[in-house]
Amino acid sequence: MTVTVERAITFAEKEGFRHLELDVYRSDTQGGERWPLLLYVHGGGWRVSSRQRAPRETRSWTPDMFSQLAEAGFVVAANDYRFSGEALFPAAIDDTTDALAWLRTNADRFGIDPTRVVLFGQSAGGYLAAAVGLDPSIPPVQGIACWYPLTDFSVLRDDYPAADFPSAWLGAPLSSVPDLVAASRVPRLVRPDAPPVLLQHGTADTMAPFEQSVLLHDALAAVGASVELEAVEGAEHFFGGADDPTVRALFQHLIDFAKRCTR
Repeated sequence: MTVTVERAITFAEKEGFRHLELDVYRSDTQGGERWPLLLYVHGGGWRVSSRQRAPRETRSWTPDMFSQLAEAGFVVAANDYRFSGEALFPAAIDDTTDALAWLRTNADRFGIDPTRVVLFGQSAGGYLAAAVGLDPSIPPVQGIACWYPLTDFSVLRDDYPAADFPSAWLGAPLSSVPDLVAASRVPRLVRPDAPPVLLQHGTADTMAPFEQSVLLHDALAAVGASVELEAVEGAEHFFGGADDPTVRALFQHLIDFAKRCTR
């Protein structure tokens, strides 16, 4: 099985900023079929990293994470978004929304079924996947998977280590911009007909406290939406402290979830 990658495809040009690109991974077993889309949104605190960098806990894998997702039966895309040093909230949300819209518009080019879409993000990318996937103003996706996301900045004190990245993204200490903090809360987007959500999070995470997934899980559950929270006992951010078989099992759970959502 071979996975081919088409890199550096421009999907948006924002005035005054760099143009934004995405990569698309496809398996040679796809043939002429239309496959579901899995859009991967990278982490990095809204200010670093790259669409080409898989989560660090998977970087030793062969085949790599992107290839494994493509081999599992998805057209896989990974997108750029503007960092906090370029544009503040909600620019990264807007850019991820644009990437999804562009992929749907160009579905024929890549053999994508635009009615079968799963968003997968980790850390800040998990926030973006949830914020875009739960937004009722965009065409619905069929599933959202998040690894150790931040979801609600309102419970982070300014002196918390976890407040550093969202403060930079919102452009000020969190306590000084309550309106922005309120507008950025992912739990405000929950609704009974939300797409299924899978949250996977280490209970000892200090960069994105486990409570952040609990808050989103509980908000979704309270309105009757489909949500699952898989706790990784004692794991830090990036599932630090969990062994490779545990991380691989989490990844397989994610693949199984994405397949169920796109049947």
